[in-house]
Amino acid sequence: MVIPSVLPERPTAGTPFETGWPVRLADTDGDQRLRLDAIARYLQDIGFEHLDAVEDGDTHRGWVVRRTVMDVLKPIQFGERVVLRRWCSGLSTRWCNMRVQITGSSGGLVETEAFLIHFGTESGVPARMSDRFMEPMLASTTEHRLRWKAALTDPAPIEAPDVQRRPFPLRITDIDMLDHVNNAVYLSGVEEVLADHDDLKSGPHRAIIEYVKPLKSGDHVDLAAQRAGSALDIWFTVAGETHAVTRVLPI
Repeated sequence: MVIPSVLPERPTAGTPFETGWPVRLADTDGDQRLRLDAIARYLQDIGFEHLDAVEDGDTHRGWVVRRTVMDVLKPIQFGERVVLRRWCSGLSTRWCNMRVQITGSSGGLVETEAFLIHFGTESGVPARMSDRFMEPMLASTTEHRLRWKAALTDPAPIEAPDVQRRPFPLRITDIDMLDHVNNAVYLSGVEEVLADHDDLKSGPHRAIIEYVKPLKSGDHVDLAAQRAGSALDIWFTVAGETHAVTRVLPI
């Protein structure tokens, strides 16, 4: 598997960037658990806060998420106050893996890692990070030649009795300034499907999402879900073409 079964530990060198806030009502589901889409928004929020705290952060504002891994080890609940710690766990000159650990004041724990590509805001293509920007990242990991390799490569299934399909209508509030669907919105679709698989959410579980091609306003999106044993796979498709893939499984 491309993704390790246990995400990299916090580094002994350097200090992870840290922030926090209370878990609010809009972040949680009917069982008061912090939802996956809320976790994705938390990762965006700490990312932008982190940029404001590092050298050359103002010239590194363009990022695309290629993959996010979320290990929900103990659910975080409504009313807890979370502390988020963020550090680099691997990088090359144009992309990086960023780890975020989310701990709740009542014992909730979520470990995450995201593969991020740095884009030039004017060029629109992957761009080299500056030496000053990379300096603290290089110090926190020995992986300095990070390469991309997809973990979820199975194609969307054709019609079959065990495949569940449903539309995923887009809303104007799902679209960002680039006319793309915000990456956290995809996880709300995952939550829709997970509502029929309570056994996966009731214990420790891992959710992996890989973004293949951006969804845009006006797209007619369908979700195809297939359960094979303990693993649940979900494909986001437009006219039969896969735009994102998710796998949820117990850990």
